[in-house]
Parts: sequence; structure tokens; C-alpha cells
Amino acid sequence: QVQLVESGGGLVQAGGSLRLSCTASTSIASFNVMRWYRQAPGKQRELVAGITRGTTNYDYADSVKGRFTISRDNAKNTVYLQMNSLKPEDTAVYYCAVVSDQRPYRGQGTQVTVSS
Repeated sequence: QVQLVESGGGLVQAGGSLRLSCTASTSIASFNVMRWYRQAPGKQRELVAGITRGTTNYDYADSVKGRFTISRDNAKNTVYLQMNSLKPEDTAVYYCAVVSDQRPYRGQGTQVTVSS
């Protein structure tokens, strides 16, 4: 069983920055990929970013490329999402997610609200 806890969300003005954290209850070193998703009201869940175990491969949604950066600290069992140049359309609940032993896990999410 893996528990994921996100934090760092909040209300920010357009153009501002936030850093989200997702801390796991177990070592993340074995997770091949860790991902951030987001879901806005009335919209489908969107994959925002992913990072592989070796931190050598990254994947970003086109809508966030150049503005968001994903990173992971295996020693702290934490994955981060640095979000810069935030836009109102980035408003959503952000979740981190992993697959462990072929089972999917995700956290409860953290709300990000960007005002114009």
C-alpha cells in the first residue's frame, strides 16, 4: 500500500509561481515513473508531467512546457512540480500518481487557483 500526500497548492495571481510536493509513505526509488495530473471542474483529467526513476527522462503536456518542471528526490521520497508563469487556465486540482506492484495509487490532490 502506497500513500501519497500532495501539498503546496494555493491561490496565486497570474504570472506567479508555486511548487507542489508529493511525499510517499514508502521509498520512491523503485517507482519507474512518477506523474502529476490535474483536473479542472467539468474537464477531463490531464497528464501534466512525468519523470522516470533515473530522472533522465521527462514528459510534459504541451500546455505547460517551458513553464513547469518536475523533479524527484528519492532520499526524501518526494516528487516536486515547480510551476512558473501560472495562467488562469492552470487552475485545477493537482494529483501525483504512481504504479506500484501493478497497482495504481494517487494522492488526494491539492488545489491550485490562479486569478487573472
